[in-house]
Formats: sequence, structure tokens, C-alpha cells
Amino acid sequence: MQKRAFLFLQGVCSPFYQRLALKLASDGHLVVKVHFNAGDIAYWRRSLGKSHLFRGPLDQLPDYLRTLWNRYAITDQVLFGDRRPVHRQAIDHAQAAGIRTHVFEEGYFRPFWITLEREGVNGHSLLPRDPAWFFETGRALPALPKPVRFKSSFKLRARHDVAYHLAGLANPLVAPRYRNHASITAPREYAGYIKRFSLLKRWKKRDNLRVKALIEGKRPFFLLPLQLNTDAQIRDHSPYANMAEVMDHVMGSFAEHAPADAFLCIKNHPLDMLLVSHLHTVKRLARFYGLEERIVYLESGDLEALVKHAAGTVTVNSTVGIVALENACPTFALSDPIYNLSGLTCDGTLDEFWVSPPPPSSALFDDFRTTVMHTVQVNGGFYCQKGIELAVNNAAHVLEACPSPLEKLL
Repeated sequence: MQKRAFLFLQGVCSPFYQRLALKLASDGHLVVKVHFNAGDIAYWRRSLGKSHLFRGPLDQLPDYLRTLWNRYAITDQVLFGDRRPVHRQAIDHAQAAGIRTHVFEEGYFRPFWITLEREGVNGHSLLPRDPAWFFETGRALPALPKPVRFKSSFKLRARHDVAYHLAGLANPLVAPRYRNHASITAPREYAGYIKRFSLLKRWKKRDNLRVKALIEGKRPFFLLPLQLNTDAQIRDHSPYANMAEVMDHVMGSFAEHAPADAFLCIKNHPLDMLLVSHLHTVKRLARFYGLEERIVYLESGDLEALVKHAAGTVTVNSTVGIVALENACPTFALSDPIYNLSGLTCDGTLDEFWVSPPPPSSALFDDFRTTVMHTVQVNGGFYCQKGIELAVNNAAHVLEACPSPLEKLL
């Protein structure tokens, strides 16, 4: 095995990064870390290898990274999320320097998988957008092994997030120029979650009745699952500025073109922080488009049950799109996810989708899923002990391989 030099940039808020670095170091590779804030430092062990704190303005980062690339003869860089400001310039300049970039992200297929791709994820993925390629590739690959399962609670993830941001209280001294990639501060985020979870019990009882009425009713319904306004699918991979624009577009089209007896079910994201009232937006738009009696709004509810019975799903949410396709639900993609392929999502316009939504090809989806699983999904998780252990061992094999599993097929 060729020995390599890995430069770690920002990671996920958990012990995953340092344990992955420890594994690579034990395999004989050089590991170097760049810290951007106090949270990065708190989730790293000094014994893992060389580490450096970047304290300069963002426009100095490319030169800073080049210095490290040359000083340590870096061959690979590892990061979580390809659209963070501190990562964009690293990705843009690495290929010209002959450096491989490995991007971690939450799994395309969940809950027992994480994503690990070369160069970028989602709209920047190297996965082709050619259905014929997936047909040919998927059928040549072996059957998918069953993933090792594990339990990872939201409370554990929240504890790591809180610990990371508590360390960030030292940023004015440690990294005064650092600006978080998220537009919402941690205290506002936590306050929103506390409010949401305090109301969840009441919502569930009400929403379960609404879901039951939709499923058992005789009228068709379409599903619009909302995404977080701060998500990269909105910011970087869609033409919309926020979910209000999405709802305006979808509800306007629905009012004019959907069958007169159809409902539109709008379901909020389960991690929405309630900083913006989507319910108020829905009510305002429903009045404007004359849809007061045809909109069903949910804060909770069984997503899989909804997509199994929906006449179609309109989504800017990459994960929900996968769930919809898995359940053979006609799907219209408002963004540019990896599954936006002819034969899976609707090729026509949104106006046409309401009238005759085409079902996805089950054969194409099977080959698509097989290919994605074999190439860019890693069995494991970022937060619980068992998930991290799986992710570290499985990801290390991909990081050390050259070419990567996807590159071999391309």
C-alpha cells in the first residue's frame, strides 16, 4: 500500500475525525490538521500529528494551504461538506496541485450509511447523469450486502454539537476572524429546537389524524416536503433563496394546473428550528391562490406512509427524493440531486407533473441504488460509538484506495 499524506480540514462535530486520523496514522500515513476555530481544536488530539491554526482572512487561505501542501508533500485532503467557505477554495485549487479531495457528507441512503466522494457531493458529484450508465454499471455489480445496523440517538448528536460550540466561545481569542458557515448562531438554533420538541407531542396527535385522513380518503394528494432554509440544497443547488419561494412556486402551479379534487400536503422538515413560521406563509399563499380548502400542513407525521400513498412528490430535499423513489412514488426534483435522472424523476415541467405524474422506473432505481451504494456510500455513522467504528474502518479503505471505487467504474 502506497503511503500517503492526508491534510484534514473541517469535520463533523463528533470524535469521528480524530479516530479516522488515528486509523490512517496507524496504517503508516502522515496526518496533518488545519484548525479554523476553537471547536476544531477541542475535537482533535495533539498526539495525532502536526496541526496548524489558520487565523488569517479568508482570501489568504489558498496561499496558506499551498504552503502546507508543499511543506508536507500532501497527497490527499479530507473535509466534511464541500460548500463551506473554508473548503471551497481548498477544493478549487487542489486538483491543479495534484491533490485528491475526499468529501464526507450525510448519507444519500440513511440511516446506516454516510457519503464519501471524490471532489464533491450532491450537485458536484462525479456520478454521471446518464441513465444508460447506471443500467450498465448497476447490473454488472454484485448484490448489495446488508449494512451493519446501529442505533444513534439525536441526543448524542446534540451533545457533540453543544460541546463543539461551547468550545467556540473562545473564538474571539483563538480565531477572531473565523465566521461559521451556518447563517444561524448556535444559541438561536438550540432555542428553536427546544421550542420545537416541546410542541412535538401536541403536533403528533393532530398530524397523525391528518395523515390518516389523507391516506384513507378518496381524493388524490401530492406531497411537498420542506427543506431547511440553511441547507446546501437550497443555497447552492436550487434556484430558490428560501422555502417561501419554493412554496410560492409550487402552490401557484398547483392552483392552476392540478386536478380540482387534489390536495397538496406540505410537511415541514423534522429539524426545522421554527425561526420562520412556514405555517403563516402557507396560510398567506393559500389565501392568495384560493387553496384554503386544498392544503394540508404537517409539522410531523409518517413520511414513508405519505409517499407510499401520494399521487406524487415535489421536492428540493435530496433525502426525501430518495425515499419517494424507493417507494415508487412519482417525483419532481426542484433542485439538482444525484437522482435527477430521466426515468427516475419527471422530465417535463411542474405544471405538467400535476396532470400525469410518471412513476419512476423500478429497474433503473435498483441499478442506481446498487451503483451509488457500491461507489460513494460507506456503512457507518458519525456520532455513536458503533457507527463511528464502522465508518472509520470502511472509510479508511476508500481513502487509501487509488483510484476510488467510483473512479474505477468511470
